[in-house]
Amino acid sequence: MHPLLNIAQEAAKAAGKSIRYHLERFDAVEIQQKGRNDFVSQVDFEAEQRIIQTIRKYHPDHAILAEETGRHKTNSKFEWIIDPLDGTTNFLHQFPHFAVSIAVTENGKLQHAAIYDPVKDEMFSASRGEGAWLNQTRIRVSEQKELENSLMATGFPYYQFDYADEYLAGFKRFMTETAGIRRAGSAALDLAYVACGRVDGYWEYNLKPWDIAAGALIVQEAGGLVTDFGGGENYLASGNILATNPKLYKHMAQIIGQTAPANRKN
Repeated sequence: MHPLLNIAQEAAKAAGKSIRYHLERFDAVEIQQKGRNDFVSQVDFEAEQRIIQTIRKYHPDHAILAEETGRHKTNSKFEWIIDPLDGTTNFLHQFPHFAVSIAVTENGKLQHAAIYDPVKDEMFSASRGEGAWLNQTRIRVSEQKELENSLMATGFPYYQFDYADEYLAGFKRFMTETAGIRRAGSAALDLAYVACGRVDGYWEYNLKPWDIAAGALIVQEAGGLVTDFGGGENYLASGNILATNPKLYKHMAQIIGQTAPANRKN
């Protein structure tokens, strides 16, 4: 295992331990609202600090982009992209589906990734060129080639509804042309589930880099394809992401191409 991936896993488990602690003492959790349907708790902040402390212990010079505390700039070629609790709304409802997501870039290119589900004790991880793993088992995307037999994952708009009609048009197409759609509330785990074949594809609008950076690399290393809605690699900047196995990519991209608004096709 690459040393940076080892650190990412250590940091993710430290954050996961903190999350489990507060889940067992949920009545004491303090909640703040950042915006419409956008919540944060001291659990998010504490988990993020655990991650940053772990990184700083080994690499105090590395840059960090974190959901809650923003960008910590340095002159390093390495940057860590952190979501300490992806699925905060699930956590706040004690719906047991959320994860810690950590990615490492080198000169802007994704190199290492770890997504940790502290409830199931599942660690999804990857290093560029080294494949993808769930705990100690190598994982691959599904072999599903028929859209009508596929199980899809997505995320609904929850605070910005400018593209609700276009999104619903795409959702209707997938709903009627697949075996089913799941909306579980964690983009990181949606991507991890594509990587291990639990779902066959995933699409979502308007995400942040910390939501998808780790998952994107894990899917790619599991043999999948990850693009923006125009088939390019701009998903970290645009927040629009499509991830699936190579056999379904054309079918999914066609539906998104026909339903996504013109200014979201990147």
